Amino acid sequence: MKIVTVVGARPQFIKAWAVSPILRQEAEEILVHTGQHYDQLLSGQFFAELNLPRPDYELGVGPGSPPEQIGRMLTGLSGVLAREKPDGVLVYGDTNSTLAGALAAATMDIPVAHVEAGLRSYNRAMPEETNRVLTDHMATRLYCPTPQAVSNLAREGIQTGVLLTGDVMAVALRQMPISHDVLQRWSLRPQGYYVATIHRKENTDNRERLANLLRGLASLDHPVIWPLHPRTEQRLLAFGLDRLLVPPIRVVPPLGYREMISLVAEAQAVLTDSGGLQREAAYLGVPGYVLREETEWVELVETGQTVLVGTDPDRLRSAITARLAKAGTGDPGPEDPVGLIVADLITEWGHRHA
Repeated sequence: MKIVTVVGARPQFIKAWAVSPILRQEAEEILVHTGQHYDQLLSGQFFAELNLPRPDYELGVGPGSPPEQIGRMLTGLSGVLAREKPDGVLVYGDTNSTLAGALAAATMDIPVAHVEAGLRSYNRAMPEETNRVLTDHMATRLYCPTPQAVSNLAREGIQTGVLLTGDVMAVALRQMPISHDVLQRWSLRPQGYYVATIHRKENTDNRERLANLLRGLASLDHPVIWPLHPRTEQRLLAFGLDRLLVPPIRVVPPLGYREMISLVAEAQAVLTDSGGLQREAAYLGVPGYVLREETEWVELVETGQTVLVGTDPDRLRSAITARLAKAGTGDPGPEDPVGLIVADLITEWGHRHA
């Protein structure tokens, strides 16, 4: 059996790190890196750190608007799929690479498997929401991390090919040892700092929202360690907001997976607009404050492990001062998500190669 796996962004590299070794014991995997995250800090260091196999194909799409990126990805992926003739295509998450992989496969009548299916924020202004909805409606195998994700699909009439697997990211976390070196490097005390990440288009492309977030971070009572995404840095400079990068904000370069997880594990709280970091913090028992008005991980809000604070600086500061988010550990679901996914792929697609 031959499977083409499409990745292009940091969260997908991490999920592939957990899945690919097991998948390759049972099938031939062709790894395609679209180049959505294209620089060394966002891409190269992850492949090196995680010891991921080098991609069989690197499309090198680079920067651009979502339609531009997806268009270039479709052209490259169509050529790969025509050449490789796989039994199926595996995609992860909710990025432009996810949607492009599903579209290319579906238009060529190749089955699609979607890891992390069924998540919904119900905010169609988010490009990620559009990506995940369209991908789910093209996929033939839908691997859901939570019961809520299964219910979301059922409400949309998708019940065939749906499997509750649990969260692949929980597997990756269990496999990655924590290091204390990162705290020593920046002279940080455990529980004596916050970790922040901001990269969503809705926040970075709106000057007022981005300025409010900076004011909120600057009003906090402990250092705020902010690994700065290159795209966010560009918007800060374009808007002239770099002047708001004042203590306690401490900007650092994008971090590798182990460094980031190690930093989060010892933080007092995480402040983020990232979906992935919300649940990583929860699994590590670190309270989370979501810099958005909604989240696709509603279970974490219901249990109080994360709190939606939006971008209003007073609301952010008040929530953190009151410690509204609670420490805990998120429920990763079934114990062996990767085993469930690989077994299902073999069962469903193995006959196609016979």
